Amino acid sequence: MSEPLPDQETVNEASALMRLLDQAGAQRVLSTAPPDLGLSEKRPFPFLAVVGQYEMRIALLLAIINPAVGGVLLIGPRGTGKTTVVRSLVDLLPDVEVSDCEEGALPEDMTSDSASVLYPDCYEKLQAGEAISHYEPVKLVELPLNARLDDVVGGVNERIAVQQNRVRLERGILSRADNNLLYIDEVNLLDNSIIDAILDASAQGSYTVRRGAMVGTYRSRFVLIGSMNPEEGRLRPQILDRFGLRVNVRGLMASEERLEVYRRVREYRQNSYAFAREWERLTAETREEILLARDLLKETTIADDALELGLGLVEALEIDSHRAEYTMFEAARARAASDGRDVATLRDIRAVAPLALRQRRSEFMNQFFESQAVEDAEIRQHVDRLATSSPDRADHAAAAPPAP
Repeated sequence: MSEPLPDQETVNEASALMRLLDQAGAQRVLSTAPPDLGLSEKRPFPFLAVVGQYEMRIALLLAIINPAVGGVLLIGPRGTGKTTVVRSLVDLLPDVEVSDCEEGALPEDMTSDSASVLYPDCYEKLQAGEAISHYEPVKLVELPLNARLDDVVGGVNERIAVQQNRVRLERGILSRADNNLLYIDEVNLLDNSIIDAILDASAQGSYTVRRGAMVGTYRSRFVLIGSMNPEEGRLRPQILDRFGLRVNVRGLMASEERLEVYRRVREYRQNSYAFAREWERLTAETREEILLARDLLKETTIADDALELGLGLVEALEIDSHRAEYTMFEAARARAASDGRDVATLRDIRAVAPLALRQRRSEFMNQFFESQAVEDAEIRQHVDRLATSSPDRADHAAAAPPAP
């Protein structure tokens, strides 16, 4: 015999009770909407949606494909898209191995004899069979203009010193940028001490922090990207030479291109997610091409006639810095790999030579060496005149023992 159906009053009471239970305890907490913290979730402008600026975009892609290029410096007036293009790289960056340890150590660091002392936590985890690293996309690390030197290189963790009464070195921005891209906007406005620290770390691939008895050495193998407006100040020559490729960025002059810029920016600002979705397929294809180019780069060489052309250019332009040909040849290899070729040719040298060689010529150094040559010629003339005017003095000078 089936049970009788509950009357309407019982149903109403049960429903009221369930409503009370739903509104009480953890259920109420979980169902409460999170507060609006005012944080932005806007997607970056798609790299492939940028109108024109081919030289700037090619230079950045070459640096991603081959970090040995040595970074990129973008020089141009305000509003020409320098920062927008750099930030749009995040969707194209490949994967890289990242440490899970506080010391930032990777499995390759565990092969040294002192690994158990330098990285005790990581060493114990690895010996126990636990993973100490994982793969994630390369990040774009931005250096704030108001960063302190301790923020950049690292220093004593003040919070741990106060709360736990012990001293521990905290990794700086340079260490966190290892195997990533380090972007410095308005690089010409940074303090000289910070610039020097960044350049030394970039050149050596590592740096050492000393705070009293505490010493830490961190890896800093990053691709350095800088941008600046020359109206706001210039960079020192030694800093200019540390950037591999230099791009002079100007605004688009064609009316059709400027109109297309306006349309795309307006659409992006109205709905950044919808605009980014329109470019997702091309972005994914481009990222895959970058990964293939990075693999092909390992086997890419340079043709002999391309080497001769590059060295001839450096000689003809009277460039002293040996970074000139190194940067040019590495950029040529990256360009060939991006085109699916394993040999860089004359056309690759022709394409990257302006990026690698511009601004490496120094009129000051040319004038300096010319003045030194004139001075050396005058010294030799006096030596010859004095030597020929006094045979005895010349014989005495010839017979004198060499100076120690």
